[in-house]
Amino acid sequence: MQTRTYGDLFSLITNMIGAVELAADEQTQVKNFINRRFQEAFDTSDVWPRYLVSSEERNLVSFVITGTDGTAGLGVDATLINQNYVLLGTGNGSGAEASGTLVYSGLTNAVIIYNSGSAWTIDQLASAAKQSDGTYVVTTNVPPEFLETDTNKKDNVLDVETWTRQGGSGTTGPTLTGKNLVPYAQSGKNTIGDFNRIHRKKAFLNNSAIEYDFFADADGANILNIVNTTDNTAFVTYKKQFTPFTVVSDFYNSTAEVPAEFFNYMAHAVYADFLRVQNKQEEAIAEENVAAKYLAQELEKVDIRMNNSTINKRFSTYVNRQSR
Repeated sequence: MQTRTYGDLFSLITNMIGAVELAADEQTQVKNFINRRFQEAFDTSDVWPRYLVSSEERNLVSFVITGTDGTAGLGVDATLINQNYVLLGTGNGSGAEASGTLVYSGLTNAVIIYNSGSAWTIDQLASAAKQSDGTYVVTTNVPPEFLETDTNKKDNVLDVETWTRQGGSGTTGPTLTGKNLVPYAQSGKNTIGDFNRIHRKKAFLNNSAIEYDFFADADGANILNIVNTTDNTAFVTYKKQFTPFTVVSDFYNSTAEVPAEFFNYMAHAVYADFLRVQNKQEEAIAEENVAAKYLAQELEKVDIRMNNSTINKRFSTYVNRQSR
């Protein structure tokens, strides 16, 4: 997509103000105005093509652990166990895990949770290797950090009532809370700014894909009525996180990229802001109107594109919501 340079934008604003080069304090003002107007333009649409990511596969958090303190097992920091966990897959049976049982991994720290066949185990120093058939083999260090000590062993890790610390110290153990959560951040991918749509499988291809209802909170998107609790990914259509310009000096020569679709809007809107600082209210209103027209033109282009596509559309059937 087309871009202009930050230096071009800064020079245009300076020329509109009627100066060859602004004073240092005025440059700082303009810099702050640019970021303010940049975010304003960014926020006017959820489907700017530049910032839209369609149906990207994302980790689906199965549960979160909280409350763990002190040390455990081999003397490691037990608080590192407090994090989000995703389902890796089923156990191979040739390692510490029992065949066919589920194996989970922490998203932030290398903590593996598995069922040995006799008890669920939380092991911070274990590792899980994916095999050619898609199963996982767990290699563990003894003792693990926490072990299930329920009299009647549970098939589901979320049903475990008692976790016993295997050595170490601390006053509280892990509390597991079930989730169907897509976090905002994932290693190697863009940070999500706003969730638009979430599908079970890759969407907007040849086949229909089940679409989920969800609600967003501070942790991410919480999926409602998930089809299968063993799903470990979901496909998210989202808007990227806003990132302001980080130019702090040599504004006129900066080569930082400015989205071309926002360029004219930002130039006139920042000029309007500058006029207000100079108490030239009527002139500021006139420039604000010019800026609004430029932004409206770009929004109209987006609306036309979206009317001819499926990204921003949704419909229901008696079975489920689908996107074709």
